[in-house]
Amino acid sequence: MLVRTKAIVISSLRYQDKSLIVKCLTESDGVKSYYVRDAFSSKKNAQKTVYFQPLTLLEIEAVHKNKGTLEYFKEVRLAHPYYTINSDIVKTTIAIFVSEMLHHCIKEEEKNQNLYSFLETALLWLDSHDNSANFHLVLLMEVTKFLGFYPDRNSSHPFFEMTEGVFSPYHGISCLTEEETALFRTLMDLKFDNSGKAFHVSERQALLKILLDYYALHLEGFRKPNSVEVLREVFS
Repeated sequence: MLVRTKAIVISSLRYQDKSLIVKCLTESDGVKSYYVRDAFSSKKNAQKTVYFQPLTLLEIEAVHKNKGTLEYFKEVRLAHPYYTINSDIVKTTIAIFVSEMLHHCIKEEEKNQNLYSFLETALLWLDSHDNSANFHLVLLMEVTKFLGFYPDRNSSHPFFEMTEGVFSPYHGISCLTEEETALFRTLMDLKFDNSGKAFHVSERQALLKILLDYYALHLEGFRKPNSVEVLREVFS
């Protein structure tokens, strides 16, 4: 079936020297993986590999057989060329980290229009704003809404219990400390526009660890992204 849709590049893997396997979140069908034959075999094709950088926004025409195998692009275009994400080292590092997180988190081949729209809007915001230091933290918190483990906000208890995703009056074995819980609550209240100066470096590092631990508790087989140490270094 020929499909025309928007897509966000989640990852690309070089295959047999000349080809690529590209994983995308598509607006029409959720996660799809595509085989790009001879992507590195000529100057013309090599130029197109820029389309498959982390979190690139594409418009594609593709053949979807929907048999659990690799699909094929018929045509690929940039939907929104980035102006800063690919040239600003901080934003590039954020994009690599977020793409790795999404690669490990989003696996189902099913349409999720709300998740797609949220990510597209978030990436366009990142490309057009400079106050991006806490972007990845806000994004990871918001994505838990779509993955099904956003924290239950129906209490004002002082400790956040990580396993159940609720706030507790008691400091149990899987709870954050009171100070960590306060940071976590602050993060839950933030949006991209008001997050720029919300945290100091040490607070940002603490929240990143908390979020990675939280994801690991709620997603089977979750792996910490390789880029997390680079991200910490950039924001140190």
